[in-house]
Amino acid sequence: GSTAASAAAPVVPTCTGTAGSPGSLAGGTYSTVTVTGVCAVNAGQVIVTNDVSLQTGSALIAAFATDNGTGTSGLTVDGNITVASGASLLLGCEAAHFTCIDDPDQTNPTLNSPDTVKGSIVATAPLGVVVHDSTIGADAVELGGGGGVSCIPSGIFATFQSPTYSDYEDNTFGGNLRVSGLNSCWFGAIRNTVGGSATFANNTLADPDASENLANHIGGNLLCPNNAPAIQYGDSGSSPNIVGGYATGQCAFSVTQPDPAANEPPTGTAPY
Repeated sequence: GSTAASAAAPVVPTCTGTAGSPGSLAGGTYSTVTVTGVCAVNAGQVIVTNDVSLQTGSALIAAFATDNGTGTSGLTVDGNITVASGASLLLGCEAAHFTCIDDPDQTNPTLNSPDTVKGSIVATAPLGVVVHDSTIGADAVELGGGGGVSCIPSGIFATFQSPTYSDYEDNTFGGNLRVSGLNSCWFGAIRNTVGGSATFANNTLADPDASENLANHIGGNLLCPNNAPAIQYGDSGSSPNIVGGYATGQCAFSVTQPDPAANEPPTGTAPY
């Protein structure tokens, strides 16, 4: 009987902590995970067989490559990640464009830690969502939020001495990527592969170098209405999007993006 009980449903944890002393989600298999404070995935490979839920004002930091030993850290979610109002998600890290927090050489990084969400990421009025080098099986949807049109660091971003922002780079999405109604310092979507359509709409950003949405491969349509500043190259040094369907608004096929040199940000505001 005791053997059968130990092999039953995986543990259902709540992970909490503070910015100064984050909680750590130990490597292992869980049915669901609820994040109520500041939680780090830095102690091994974590598999969640259902959903991960970030509660209001919380933060999940899955941007570590090691487990402080000889192993690796990472996150695989078989279901969805939901991000509530004022919460922050940092998912995945890569040497090329978003250094892992625990890379021993921050000047010349070498570590990568891709994460996987087999369902969707759904963020409603979050503080910020930053996803790098990860695979999302369905959609990524970010609606509203962002902490206001300001580059003053807040929440978990202040811990990293960074303005609040949202960013999706070097990811693969099986479905759609949609970011709309964001009010923040900076937003980017660069070098992603999107199986469905991408929508970047009604986003208002404080950094004049924001709205860098380039080099994405999009199987469906690309819709970019009413963003301020308008979609641009900024200082990304990137290339145009490749779109299988139609493109409208600031990303339309007929639109020439502003010259990168004309859109340098004020000193200290670039969030990467």
